[in-house]
Amino acid sequence: MKVLVTGSAGFIGNYVCQRLLARGDEVVGLDIVNDYYDVNLKEARLDRIKAHANYTEARILLEDREAIEKLFAEEKPQRVINLAAQAGVRYSLENPRAYIDSNIVGFLNLLEGCRSQQVEHLVYASSSSVYGTNTNMPFSVHDRVDHPISLYAASKRSNELMAHTYSHLFNIPSTGLRFFTVYGPWGRPDMALFLFTKAIVEGRPIDVFNDGNMKRAFTYVDDIVDGVIRLLDTVPTKNQNYDTDNPDPATSGSAPFRISNIGSDQCVSLMRYIEVLEENLGRKAEKNMLPMQAGDVQATWADVDDLKADINYHPTTTVEEGVANFVAWYKDFYGVK
Repeated sequence: MKVLVTGSAGFIGNYVCQRLLARGDEVVGLDIVNDYYDVNLKEARLDRIKAHANYTEARILLEDREAIEKLFAEEKPQRVINLAAQAGVRYSLENPRAYIDSNIVGFLNLLEGCRSQQVEHLVYASSSSVYGTNTNMPFSVHDRVDHPISLYAASKRSNELMAHTYSHLFNIPSTGLRFFTVYGPWGRPDMALFLFTKAIVEGRPIDVFNDGNMKRAFTYVDDIVDGVIRLLDTVPTKNQNYDTDNPDPATSGSAPFRISNIGSDQCVSLMRYIEVLEENLGRKAEKNMLPMQAGDVQATWADVDDLKADINYHPTTTVEEGVANFVAWYKDFYGVK
């Protein structure tokens, strides 16, 4: 089938494109390749896929309404995976308008494109950050998420609500993916593992927030991509057992709609994560212990029981394996001895 993947130069999006191409799908990759982080890294990712015979590149902005309309009309994708967004919790405190432009206006343009072509299935990135001030763990898609604490989280929750509306009004099947701290080779330079590795290699201290009292469901990129592809192939339907007196936020009785946690069901402390990195680099990190940053949360932990039951999803990569793979890639890519 033909799949439009937005964020094709991004970390997860690039892996998804590779996996789809490897199994014989046609892929239209959309990415403006902006300078939010190192453009050279994004171009190097694209070099892994752009020569493939079944790959078509589209360098346009999500918020460019006319360009998105034209793309859908010309390419007529059967399914869409939206992984493009203005990312980053902390950056949303500095540049909030970027999140409205890309994550709200851009997402609306995609929804309209899906409506115009009656796309078979829209899969889109949400985020574990939508759980905000929730403290009941592991985080469940069946819990309410009404109190985001960053504009990034609010924009992702808005995507879920917008998707439900279009699923309800226009019968567009949609699946929202709440990602949990994805890491691995070719990862984003603004994420902790990349920042820590670069600082340690260069002999600089690392910033450790909340005095290191953080826990995350660190999830290796291969495990994430496996879940994304399985969900793409499993088109949601209306929940025939939906109880309007006790509504389930993860499904709908009036729309082919679902929300899924996609991440590891193992919660790992930040300090253990750093220890594993130190072991692989063969160097100790000098730690600059700092208070919690605005918009951040102390812990994330994914309940993925639904995904295990529905698509046989079982993330298998340990932090020890994943961090070792990242360090090997980083040393090779940047020529570190």
